[in-house]
Amino acid sequence: MPTFETLGVSADLASALAAAGITEPFPIQALTIPDALAGRDLCGKAKTGSGKTLAFGLPLLERLPKASPRRPTGLVLVPTRELANQVADVLVPLARPRGIRVRAVYGGVAMEPQVKALAKGVELVIGTPGRLIDLMERDELQLADVSMLVLDEADRMADMGFMPQVQKILYRIEGDHQTLLFSATLDGAVNQVVKRYMHDPAFHEVASKEPTVEEMRHHFFLVHQMDKVRVAAAIARGATRTLVFVRTKRGADRLVSDLRREGVRAGAIHGDLRQGAREKALADFAAGKLGVLVATDVAARGIHVDEIDVVVHYDPAEDHKTYLHRSGRTARAGETGVVVTLSLWNQENEVRVVQRRLGMKQPIEEVFSNDPRLPALSSAQPEPSAVA
Repeated sequence: MPTFETLGVSADLASALAAAGITEPFPIQALTIPDALAGRDLCGKAKTGSGKTLAFGLPLLERLPKASPRRPTGLVLVPTRELANQVADVLVPLARPRGIRVRAVYGGVAMEPQVKALAKGVELVIGTPGRLIDLMERDELQLADVSMLVLDEADRMADMGFMPQVQKILYRIEGDHQTLLFSATLDGAVNQVVKRYMHDPAFHEVASKEPTVEEMRHHFFLVHQMDKVRVAAAIARGATRTLVFVRTKRGADRLVSDLRREGVRAGAIHGDLRQGAREKALADFAAGKLGVLVATDVAARGIHVDEIDVVVHYDPAEDHKTYLHRSGRTARAGETGVVVTLSLWNQENEVRVVQRRLGMKQPIEEVFSNDPRLPALSSAQPEPSAVA
């Protein structure tokens, strides 16, 4: 196994990593760091949780020159506020001893502290597209000095409709610069960015093992509208952490209120909440203080919590990709996950379409909230596979 130092990382950074208990590079780090340190453009194909932050973060900390006020030399584009904070949390402690100033900028919070930080000078800005453009248009941020650009989770930025904003930002980076792109997929809009904005990039791929349909226990329940909240509450009472998906922000807030009336400790995470409220709900859920986190699909992209016992599709997934993306959060680190879909009578057909696309043959079983099996779902033994 290579070490960080044999990959070209300086001794002080390698020592700081070792002090934090990080001694062996992840595969994506071992593959990409040498090319990144050599100044090459590169594309890293890897899933969330594969170690991408250090894969681009260490080269940034090695190569970024000093910045002038409002003119960072490094820029990391990310799709969500949560990811911006996660990247900053990893890099700030490593950057501080080197005198490299790091700032996360994103919407949903006051702009003034971000403006003041940029005015003092920041080498590395980690930001979401919307807030970056706001700062640029107010002339509080200029990108002419950017020498290293990172696009993190580029596929998610495309999925969330951010590519026009991303391209607007890329257009403003006029000077010679190195581009590092990390994405779970390299097709579609992501491929267009690679072709248009990158120069002879090196390609590296880590085949990470995503949870499959077979690694989860699936339950499809036909519920009645008046009993639906109580069914969800009964499931949650038998689990330590339950992640519940809904389609709308209003639906998330309403469900949290309904679950609390049932005596279940629940919190929500969605785009209309203040950043502090989102971070507190996520931290309380990760720490076990909240038993249930109710999330919309977009907000859930910032959730990286292990040991989720049950995923509940309170509003059925709109397609098979959404079903897998939601459900995979409960089948991590080799654990078998439990996934429950709650369907009203008029949603049966769309649930069956998702089942067919996944090759699943399971009945949609009518249940009521007093069913004694519901609290035991997370501890039940695996059932025979119902996958075709």
